[in-house]
Amino acid sequence: MGHFGAPKPRSPMSQSQPPLYTGLFRHSLDDKNRLTIPSAWRFAHGENDTFLATPHPDGYIAVLPPAEVEKLRAKIAGMALSDGAGQDFVARFFAQTHSLWFDKAGRMNLSPELLQHAGVTKEAVLVGGLTKFNIYTPERWAKVEARTAGENFGDLMRRLGI
Repeated sequence: MGHFGAPKPRSPMSQSQPPLYTGLFRHSLDDKNRLTIPSAWRFAHGENDTFLATPHPDGYIAVLPPAEVEKLRAKIAGMALSDGAGQDFVARFFAQTHSLWFDKAGRMNLSPELLQHAGVTKEAVLVGGLTKFNIYTPERWAKVEARTAGENFGDLMRRLGI
């Protein structure tokens, strides 16, 4: 904290770094299918920042923040129009992907198609993935936890070089 309880100003270096999406949060959809995004994840974003939400084959919603959207944009811009298979993939991917923004209250409006894909009807579990985050039903997240409970996290950390 800064003087008199005011938030300490962020350094210029921290402002240029993308936010880290870590932790697990449980939130409910409101009547308009809006989901409140944790304040820890949205502090570095403005209302005009574009996120992409796409249905993941494993039954959850993957949300790519602006920094990841820009990486994806650069990769696609570099793809040759003559790459038929690549162009087909891009068309299919973006046919089911939705652009999202925060409103002033930090909520994102999720499409009925995305919610149906993930099975989200009221409760959602938001799970950080460092550079992105995912949205699960509580039941699907419980299955992920059960499936990974016996994994040796030391081996996984070594694989990541941690």
